[in-house]
Amino acid sequence: QVRLVESGGGLVQSGGSLRLSCAASGNTYSKYCMGWFRQAPGKEREALATIKSDGATIYADSVKGRFTISQDNAKNTLYLQMNSLKPEDTAMYYCAAQYYTAYAYFPGQCYVIVEGFDNWGQGTQVTVSS
Repeated sequence: QVRLVESGGGLVQSGGSLRLSCAASGNTYSKYCMGWFRQAPGKEREALATIKSDGATIYADSVKGRFTISQDNAKNTLYLQMNSLKPEDTAMYYCAAQYYTAYAYFPGQCYVIVEGFDNWGQGTQVTVSS
């Protein structure tokens, strides 16, 4: 079992910044893909950014240049630094992880898509006021 706990959400004015954290615990492995996602009311869940265990990152066009995904392996924590926030960034933000055992096929890159992640956190709300 893997447990992911997000934190750091809140209310911020347009143009402001927030840093989200996602603490992972439980049955984790050294090979993984982790990512940040969001879902606004009435909309589908959107993939924002992914990071592979080797540090490679990929971003969705909607957040490229404004958001930065990073990780602290010593703390088993994933981060999302969000700058230049806009009202349309208002959503519930989730982190997710997919772990690979030593003998499992490990993809060359962690695609920025919702599918393929088995472990999800409960989410943290981000609200950007205009």
